[in-house]
Amino acid sequence: MVKVLQIIDSLHAGGAERLAVNYANELNKNQIDSHLCATRSEGPLLQSLDEKVGYIFLNRKSTLDIVAVLRLRSYISNHKINIIHAHASSYFISTLIKLLMPKLKIAWHDHYGNSEFLEKRPTRVLRLCSRQFSHIFSVNPKLESWAKNNLLCKNVRYIKNFPVLKITNTSLTELNGENGKRVLCLANLREQKNHIRLLEAFKLIIEKHSEWTLHCVGKDFKDDYSELFFSKLNEYGLQGHVFFYNAKSDILNILQQSTIGILVSKSEGLPLALLEYGLAGLPIVCTDVGSCGELIPNSSYGILIKNDDASNIAAALNKLIEDKNYRTTSAKEFNLMVSKNYSKERVIKEVVRIYYKITNNKS
Repeated sequence: MVKVLQIIDSLHAGGAERLAVNYANELNKNQIDSHLCATRSEGPLLQSLDEKVGYIFLNRKSTLDIVAVLRLRSYISNHKINIIHAHASSYFISTLIKLLMPKLKIAWHDHYGNSEFLEKRPTRVLRLCSRQFSHIFSVNPKLESWAKNNLLCKNVRYIKNFPVLKITNTSLTELNGENGKRVLCLANLREQKNHIRLLEAFKLIIEKHSEWTLHCVGKDFKDDYSELFFSKLNEYGLQGHVFFYNAKSDILNILQQSTIGILVSKSEGLPLALLEYGLAGLPIVCTDVGSCGELIPNSSYGILIKNDDASNIAAALNKLIEDKNYRTTSAKEFNLMVSKNYSKERVIKEVVRIYYKITNNKS
């Protein structure tokens, strides 16, 4: 039996983290002995992990935390894990484990969000570690091409992200504002996600549509960018119009209370938030970065903004706010496309096939 351990740095509610939990849960339903490891910190996504999935938290304190490495080796040995599915930066601890346990296979999942700026990506350590990878999963074609040209693993494949929305047993978030007039941004509070520009745009929105509200859901890292965000929110007089909820695990509940989904990132891979908007049936606005254009090939599916100018963002939002028919039809088309092309069944089937090839040394 194939036994797979998903490894991720934290269980905060980011895209890579949600995907790691989705894999762990779905593989457990597909004849895979499924496990998950959080290396550095836990978070709200732990509540979304199925009870039947094996779980270990390492509480890793540093890059070369020997105690954490030995705990992980012990877990892998005790549970007879044969594949590590390492997400994002967890490739490093996975490589350390493989050096201690050479029979292990590593499938590395590249979620790199700054795919617009790959020329600035640090590569030395990753390139060295990639000698130990049996397979690389890339979340968009640009990252797939980059891995083939820059890393030392010959087996690289673009594998689509997939959304999973499930009812949680956690306390449910109640959004502020008027029902039917809420814009949702699912994104951790990081500069890449461009919240400041979104605030600038929403300042323009409330000049015409003061009853509409913006709802930002994502982790607050309490850093300089967080301070700037809340400073600008106050400076623009958006109190009572913009609400921040920090990280949440009841995403389906939040989506069901929302009217429009928006993402105005400076750079992306293939954002899980957009897929979740689509699965929930929301009309969308997003910037043309990463593989967002793949998701929105034309205006039938939503509004793709060519640059992040605040006036362009506001114009796109105004279009959806003022044209209810377009909101309805574009949301329906986007939902059908996501359901057909980004289904968990299709992706899991392909990943399981690759797992078996890896264990049989055929890839």
